[in-house]
Formats: sequence, structure tokens, C-alpha cells
Amino acid sequence: MTSESTGSSTSDPRRLFAVSVVEILRKEGFEALWAGGCVRDELLGKAPKDFDVASTATPDDVIRIFGKKRTVAVGASFGVVMVLGPTRSCGQVEVATFRSDGEYLDGRRPESVRFCRPEEDAQRRDFTINGLFFDPLTCEVIDYVGGRVDLAAGIVRAIGDPAARFQEDKLRMLRAIRFAATFHFHLDGATAEAVRRHRHDLNQVSVERIAQEMRRMLAHSTRQTSVKLLEDTGLLPEVLPEICSVSGLLRDDETLAALEHLEQPAFEPAMSILLRSLYQPQRGEENTDYRQRVEKIDVVCRRLKLSNEENDCICWVLDSLPVLAGIAARPLHILKPLLAHPHSPFLLDVSSALAFAKAEPPVDVEYCRRYLSANSSNILLPATLIDGRDVMQLGIPAGPGVRTLLAAVRNEQLDELLLSRDEALIRLQQLIHQLAEL
Repeated sequence: MTSESTGSSTSDPRRLFAVSVVEILRKEGFEALWAGGCVRDELLGKAPKDFDVASTATPDDVIRIFGKKRTVAVGASFGVVMVLGPTRSCGQVEVATFRSDGEYLDGRRPESVRFCRPEEDAQRRDFTINGLFFDPLTCEVIDYVGGRVDLAAGIVRAIGDPAARFQEDKLRMLRAIRFAATFHFHLDGATAEAVRRHRHDLNQVSVERIAQEMRRMLAHSTRQTSVKLLEDTGLLPEVLPEICSVSGLLRDDETLAALEHLEQPAFEPAMSILLRSLYQPQRGEENTDYRQRVEKIDVVCRRLKLSNEENDCICWVLDSLPVLAGIAARPLHILKPLLAHPHSPFLLDVSSALAFAKAEPPVDVEYCRRYLSANSSNILLPATLIDGRDVMQLGIPAGPGVRTLLAAVRNEQLDELLLSRDEALIRLQQLIHQLAEL
């Protein structure tokens, strides 16, 4: 492989810094190579998100060579030190000592490590496509695990015994799915079978790590493929049992089709579609209060320990879908706040995807987008014409009555029936007079 054939520009400051880290370690007498995902991405013609270096240098050597101010011992007991670039644009490079791992008693980290040669280091990694090394000074790929062949063939294959790799770190089962989907690769047969056989072990992984893998899968354009692979390998009921039928398949046949039509590169719209079946009343639940349905969504989000913002977004999107239906016939005081909401792009994306999944035109979304293109944010969310002080000055005590009156005036303002403060004050007096006569 030549530098011209790689996915990252040779002028990229992050790449240049990663090259310099190798050069400096070599000058100090240590072996040093790029390792893992950055090599895979370069060979695929993609710009690596991060650069990792594997070396014979120990953590103490790395700290001594680059200095304490430019190093962070993120995992010194496992031979890992982060080297900070001279400028922010250079990023940071993780330098790990070639190592062989001991037994994985917690299903995530080895109980011990032993520094070793590159050949042994490659054997401890998860998949062959991630077990490659690259010499950025000579542009030579070093392959001890058959990664280049699998990369060319588009195969995600565990290194060595798949069951052993998954027992070391159960999250690797989800990573296998993500890599296969993201790169449009196939899962090696033995690797896929090992996932099916050990799928129940995924519950030994923390929900935070599982949720992070789901974020990566669902924010990517191949999210439909990821979910299909999760179904095929039996992992979906392990991750989201709430949305699966007894057979372990999705309850809603439209879900996969809708995932394919999403446009936003974000986690929340995809998760909203996956959880949508929980919001819709099931047989015998037709009279279920919408708050109880939102509670079902909230329970799942909290089980996965999603952030409050993610939780609120997903619940709002699902709660707003019925409001968006037939939006052209609804008053402006319903339409405007819906479109002014910070998560409205996600709502429109989900609604459009669901329409396409049913082979229907997304008329509600098209109407909203025409409205947005014709009106500014000041029209959607104009400054209020009156406030609580105006209400209380007319003799209304602080409390629910004030909020009710403000909401009534605000709705008429959004409906463009009130265009000035004077008009709003006159209307407020009329409403108070009407209340007094009741």
C-alpha cells in the first residue's frame, strides 16, 4: 500500500502527528507500527477517526520520551498511554505496548497482561480486519491473522476461536454486527454461529457499553442492516426484549423499512422507530392513556441508561407523531410550536420514513417543509405580547388562572388573530370579563 492509496490525506495534521510518533519511537530504538482500526480504514480508503500505535516501548518509556505534560496514562497497567499532539488540530495518538492478555474474568478486561512481540499481540485482537499493522514510514502492511484477505473479501471473522474471543469480551458480539453492517461486509459463518450460541452472555455487559454500541449502529446509514443482523443472530431480544415478539422478531413489520428511509445521521430517530410499537396501543389497550404509553418508552430508555436529553427527545417524537398526522387541518397554535421545537427535524424524519415504509406519500411532512420554507423563525416563535404581570395587574391572583389566560392569548397570537400588544391587552380584558360572567 502506498501513502497515495490511503483514505486520509497525507497533509492531514492528525495523520502527520501519528507518523511523527512512530518516527520518534523508532529513533529511540523501539519498534512502532500503526495498529487496529486506523489500518483497516486506510486500506478501505476511509479517513481514520483515530490513530493508534503499537510499540515495544513500555508506558514508562513513552512518558519519558514525550514528556509528562504531553502524555496521559489512560491504561498504563494495560500498556496504554495517550500522547497529545502539539496543537489541537493534531489530535492525540494512543500508544500501546505489544501485549498478550491473560484471562478475562470480568468479560471485559484481562486480569493480567504480558508484553510480547507483534505476532502475539495480533492474536489477542477481536477480528482479523482489526488485527493488521501498518508501517507508515515504508507503507508496508504487516498481517499475521489473514486480515487483508478478509478485508478484500468483505468478511468479519473473529481471530482464532470465535467463542474464545467473545468470552473475553461479550461486547464483541455487538461489534461484529456493527462492523458487518457499517462496511457492508458478511459475518463469517463460524463467527455468526458463535454469536448465536453465546448471545445470552451479552447480559453480562454493562448497559452503558451496550447503549454506546447501539448509538453507533443506529446513527449510521446502515442501521436497517444492523437491526436485521441483530434479529438474525438472536441478539435483538437480548438488547431490546420489549420490542420483540415471542419468536424474537420485531413486532412491527414496518420497522425495518422505516429505518431504511431515515435521513438524519442520529440515534434518536432510529430508536424512536424501534420503540414506536410500545407507544401504539396493543390489542385490549385501545383506551390506554397516552401517558402510560410514554411511560413504557421512558422505562426502556432508563433501563439502557440513555441521557435525559435522548430520553426526552425519543418520548417527544413518539408523542408528537399523532399530533403531526393531518397537521394541515390543525390551527397554527398547534403547528408553530411543533415546528419550532428543537427536535422537530427528527419528528419530520421519522414521520416521512414511516410514510415511505407504508408506500404512502409523506403529505404531513411535505406540508410542514413548505411552511418552514415560507416562514421565518420569528413567525414560528414570536415574542410574547403579554406576561404574567399584565394579568395580575388586572386583579387575577398568581396561580393556574394566570397560566390559563396567558395560554389563551398566546394561542390567538400564534393563530395570527392578535398582532400587537394593545390588541393582546384588549383581548385579555375580554377573557377576564368572560370568566367573571361564568
